[in-house]
Amino acid sequence: MHTIDVILHLSVTECLAYYEGHYDNVRARSVDGRWVIFPAQALHRIVGQEGVHGVFRITFTEQGRFHTIVPLNRC
Repeated sequence: MHTIDVILHLSVTECLAYYEGHYDNVRARSVDGRWVIFPAQALHRIVGQEGVHGVFRITFTEQGRFHTIVPLNRC
């Protein structure tokens, strides 16, 4: 599987928009400058009381489909 580390800073309001279905995908910048798009429902696993803030590792399948997201550090 392939991994990429992304920086996320989403407020509670932004996360709520994803939860309410206003967006299907999240677009984020990786630590090496690439843009990554992944399913918004992945935020359910990492959202906290302040939203989502920090660096997260996204794992993709060999076919390029989202598999998991885990925190590396939270800001």
